[in-house]
Amino acid sequence: MAASVPPSRPRIPGSGLAKGLAVTLRTMTRKTVTEQYPDAQPELPPRTRGVIGLFEENCTVCMLCARECPDWCIYIDSHKETVPAATPGGRDRSRNVLDRFAIDFSLCMYCGICIEVCPFDALFWSPEFEYAETDIRELTHERDKLREWMWTVPAPPALDPGAEEPKELAAARRTAEKLAARQEPAAAPEQPAPEQEGRE
Repeated sequence: MAASVPPSRPRIPGSGLAKGLAVTLRTMTRKTVTEQYPDAQPELPPRTRGVIGLFEENCTVCMLCARECPDWCIYIDSHKETVPAATPGGRDRSRNVLDRFAIDFSLCMYCGICIEVCPFDALFWSPEFEYAETDIRELTHERDKLREWMWTVPAPPALDPGAEEPKELAAARRTAEKLAARQEPAAAPEQPAPEQEGRE
C-alpha cells in the first residue's frame, strides 16, 4: 500500500521575487559595515592567526615542529657545537646551533600544530597578515623575517584574579623563597658580644 502524499500548496506567482526584494529592502535601511582597507586597518582579534613568529633564543632544534607539520613546510638546518666543561675534570658537552629556520607560507595551512607541539615556546601566532609577494617563491620566509614578526605578538591575556596560581610559578616562588631564607642568615654581619660590666 503506497503512502499518501500530502497535497502541495499552490504557489503564488512572484512570491520568490517578493521574498528576495524584502531582504534587499531590510538590508538597505541598515548602516554599512564596509571597512575601507587598506586606508583603514581592520581591528583584528588579539589572537588572530596571521603568521608564525620565531623566538630564536628558545629554539633548541628539537625538530618537533618540522616532524609534526602535515604540510612539511618548515625547513630547519643546524650543526653541533662542543661546549667545554664548566668544571675541571668534567666532560665536554655538545649542543645544537640553529643555522636556518624557514617556513614556506605558500604551503602552510595555518593549523597551528607546530606552535602547539613546541616544548620550549619558540613559535607564536602573530596577527600580522600583510606579507603578500608577487612571486610565490618569495613566500618562504627565513628566520630574520620570522624574528621581526615575533615583536608583533600580543601579550597573553591576564589570568583570572580568582584562578589558582600555575604550578610552575608556585614551585619557582617557593624555591626563590627558600634561597632567600638561606642567604639572609649568611648575609647578616656578626655583632660582637657586649663586654661584661664589673670585670676586675
